[in-house]
Amino acid sequence: MMDLTAREILSSYRKRTLSPVEYANALIAHIARWESTLGALYAYEPDRLVSEARLSEQRWMNGRPCGILDGVPATLKELIATRGLPIPQGSIATKLVPATYDAPPAARLKEAGALIFAKTTVPDFAMLSSGLSTFHPLARNPWNLACNPGGSSAGAAAAAAAGYGPLHVGTDIGGSVRLPAAWCGLVGFKPSLGRIPIDPYYIGRCAGPMTRTVGDAALMMNVLSQPDARDATSLPYADIDWDSYYKGMDVRGLKVGLMLDAGCGLELDDEIRVAIENMAGVLADMGAKIIPVDPVMTPTMLSGLDHYWSARSWAELSQLPPDRLEKVLPFIRTWAQRGEKVSGVAAVDGLGQTFAMRRKCAQLFEHVDIVLSPTTPNVSFPAEYPGPTNDPERSFDHIAFTVPWNMSEQPAISIHCGFSHGGMPIGAQIVTPRFADLQAIRLAAMYETARGPMPRWPLPPS
Repeated sequence: MMDLTAREILSSYRKRTLSPVEYANALIAHIARWESTLGALYAYEPDRLVSEARLSEQRWMNGRPCGILDGVPATLKELIATRGLPIPQGSIATKLVPATYDAPPAARLKEAGALIFAKTTVPDFAMLSSGLSTFHPLARNPWNLACNPGGSSAGAAAAAAAGYGPLHVGTDIGGSVRLPAAWCGLVGFKPSLGRIPIDPYYIGRCAGPMTRTVGDAALMMNVLSQPDARDATSLPYADIDWDSYYKGMDVRGLKVGLMLDAGCGLELDDEIRVAIENMAGVLADMGAKIIPVDPVMTPTMLSGLDHYWSARSWAELSQLPPDRLEKVLPFIRTWAQRGEKVSGVAAVDGLGQTFAMRRKCAQLFEHVDIVLSPTTPNVSFPAEYPGPTNDPERSFDHIAFTVPWNMSEQPAISIHCGFSHGGMPIGAQIVTPRFADLQAIRLAAMYETARGPMPRWPLPPS
């Protein structure tokens, strides 16, 4: 039952072959087998889940579901505000103050009838691609508990891969939806900036679905993309037919830019290179034209971004009282404190590198229709690491394939495309032109169909 998609669950509710209460009870039992070792959840409320499932079940029995997700369990990343719950930001240095409102993704899911039964864990201040936190238990990768799920949507990725229900929402400012999705074998979609309203908003910051299938990601887009005036960066609402994801598209003659060099950061693992080349071969067999392309990122761009973010982070952390600053994860404190030595000129130049990325991305799309690349340069890394390099001087070296598309505001989706020799998932990234979100979803769905269903999902510890 835990391998059912959201679409299959809803179909079962309609046919009355499964009830929201039955599914909720099965989910609670499933989580009980996993969670003590996985560390995916924050503010988990099983009693509330059952109570809300009973109300949903009655609505289905009366033939009046309250929305398109009525009775389907869902989680939200800890950073996404839900009224009445504190937002620890993954750190014991944070004062626990209950949120007074539901952020847009939370509000939309509730309006659609989804049963939000938990938040999902993040690392300290969401500034790591890791499940390491001073507030939450260590989040682990269900494919191999000795490995990291990635981050900062760490708990969301772990929960989705472990079958904690079908619907999960993460946030992404440099790869935080797509990176953990790749390391956990999921679909992770970062839409065009502003397609999903979010609050607070910032340069490149997006919310996005993290699911086991493209169809469920498309289902969530129906809900998450609804308008909300609180996001001053949001796009005008577009009535996109997300449910047409399965129709695919004619890729004959489509110019696919194959990017196997990120231009900086970590060297690409050979196993990932082979998997991406194989995926390119699938698209070529469909009639696409594969064009090797140069990277858009440069070492100057990546180091400039690192300087800017360390300065920005230190500006915030340095305001903490000394006793609370000491509680911040040492890796984060060491990395951020470098920002104390970043001059104003260097910080402004670092911010300017985001526009340099945007320019290079736009220039590339003058010559190709889409870009295909790895999502991550490496396969997996130890659960206890704060990031793939375990080095605060190289803390951004794993995001060179993902971060430029945040800055260019383009849709980018990660989809599972194979396994390493050690049995860990590998993710491929499809990038489409700005605002071409449905095209990204459809291309991913086409590949998913050609690839076939996931041969297996992780099983709970015995």
